[in-house]
Amino acid sequence: MREAMNVQSILIKEPGNFNQENLRQLFDLAEHNLPSLLKYANQIRKEQVGDEVHLRGIIEFSNYCSCHCLYCGLRAENRKISRYRLTNQEIFQSVQTAVNYGLKTIVLQSGEDRFYQPEDIARLIEFIKKHFDVAITLSVGEHPHQSYQIWRNAGADRYLLKHETADPILYQKLRPGKNLQDRIECLLDLKDLGYQIGSGNMVGLPGQTLTSLIDDVLLMKKLNVEMAGIGPFLPHPDTPLVGSSAGSLTETLKILAITRIILPTIHLPATTAISTVNDDARRLALESGANVIMPNFTPLTVRDQYVIYPQKIDIIEDPEQSVNKLKKLLKEMNRTISMSYGHAVKIKTYSLTKKEAYHGFGSQ
Repeated sequence: MREAMNVQSILIKEPGNFNQENLRQLFDLAEHNLPSLLKYANQIRKEQVGDEVHLRGIIEFSNYCSCHCLYCGLRAENRKISRYRLTNQEIFQSVQTAVNYGLKTIVLQSGEDRFYQPEDIARLIEFIKKHFDVAITLSVGEHPHQSYQIWRNAGADRYLLKHETADPILYQKLRPGKNLQDRIECLLDLKDLGYQIGSGNMVGLPGQTLTSLIDDVLLMKKLNVEMAGIGPFLPHPDTPLVGSSAGSLTETLKILAITRIILPTIHLPATTAISTVNDDARRLALESGANVIMPNFTPLTVRDQYVIYPQKIDIIEDPEQSVNKLKKLLKEMNRTISMSYGHAVKIKTYSLTKKEAYHGFGSQ
């Protein structure tokens, strides 16, 4: 296949040694022949992880957040949303609903809510693991190593902590009071503790460059993440970035495809952010290397208050509508829903050291 030959001619020069130069060549190829790149990424997906699509049920159990991220609707300064915390019973009912639809992974997600003690989250994990046959992914932000250890001991399997951008300067600008090195340190701690880790980035951030986008892919490669959540930047009206342009679907699909090529066995979601762009975006992502979808099982009574970005596609869909729509789409695409936990195809080693994390990551 011509698209395979074009991509392989770039990668074969230094197999496994990905850098700014050869990834820039992939971006150049995408500029001139994006369909070929997407088709090749989809071919890699089929060969490496098959036609199964993993459904992972998200439960957004708190929208309180102590962070001040310029792009996020949950930022502490946003007084226009009603803050909520689900009760344990509401969380368990949401898990039960997801399990009733056959899901084998639950994603417990929240803002960085300091109300919860590590033991509170641990008890939640232990109860779910005792009563439901599911894998658990946590997505609750940056925490001390000890907290990650407690949650791992309680039974958490995976942790999603998106790095958002691998540009250290842009990172600090967009996340006041935070730095990229600490984020990477958290990911390394999680990896050391045996979590399957997920990271990811936004595409189209104000101030983002091609160099920083390539660094996003390189960082995930160096960390050997098991999952990467990649989506377009979508400006929220109640944040300082309200007037900024949104990231494009085309650029997002390009990054998604290149990530699949560079990390062939990774789990790649067709993210909710991608699906929000237009009605066909989820299908396009699944045709560009994606193999995961995350339907929302947060109670409808509060779901519209967990608005990281505007016009989230999953705000008004009840679980039955959402799952039936996904089943219909996957049937049309000759893809099947996985009945497994969706663990990493293989647990990989990582090459980024804590020393490198302390000295920063990014192009010099």
